[in-house]
Amino acid sequence: MNYQVISNSNVAYVACLSTETPLSREQDALDLIALCSEHDTKLLMLHSAVLAADFFNLRTGLAGGMMQKLINYHVTTALVLNEMITEGRFKELASESNKGNQFRMFDNTDEAEQWLLQQA
Repeated sequence: MNYQVISNSNVAYVACLSTETPLSREQDALDLIALCSEHDTKLLMLHSAVLAADFFNLRTGLAGGMMQKLINYHVTTALVLNEMITEGRFKELASESNKGNQFRMFDNTDEAEQWLLQQA
């Protein structure tokens, strides 16, 4: 997994930029939680490139399962989408998740980072 620990304004977060194989199991969410814990942070930024296509197909349950694990372990997560999803059920999920303070989706890294830093 290609990641960086980024510190800004005395707040650190883990940014997961790429992986050899896309994250495709709920266990992968637990691995992300452990990675955050290793770096003493509860803030995570994911880029959509690290997620398997099944994440965006809500019928698989992958998005819900991974999001629930991150929320249960209090890891505040910003997901940066390559392009904002503008149709279908995933758009509805994005809209609902963006109402909360645990998991939000953004169309650029700057907005995602700004939101993460405010959550610290």
